[in-house]
Amino acid sequence: MAETNAEQRSAQDRSVAIANAITRLHRQHYGRGAASARTLVGRDHVVVFLEDIYTTVERTLIDAGHFEQVQATRHTFQQTMRISFSSAVEEIIGRRVIGFMSQVHENPDVAAEIFLLEREDAG
Repeated sequence: MAETNAEQRSAQDRSVAIANAITRLHRQHYGRGAASARTLVGRDHVVVFLEDIYTTVERTLIDAGHFEQVQATRHTFQQTMRISFSSAVEEIIGRRVIGFMSQVHENPDVAAEIFLLEREDAG
């Protein structure tokens, strides 16, 4: 069955709201948010792609060949923020997040925040 325009708009609004929430959390806790973000929502998952993510300090370290240290610090940060990130997604989607994964890439500088959702038929 095809989605109605209202359902499509609602899905798009949720995607934008999630991208904005995750970017806002990055900005509040990292001191800098992504230059752009986009969200893909699937049946049981949400993926947020964040572009142009690195701070000036991180970019300096990466340029000096220390991406692994930046990656490790980002991983620790993302695990620390897991509950806050997941809560933001849960509030917008209206479903429980049961798994969270995160990864950063050096060039281009992109992060992917991946949320696994509890199945709708679970309960």
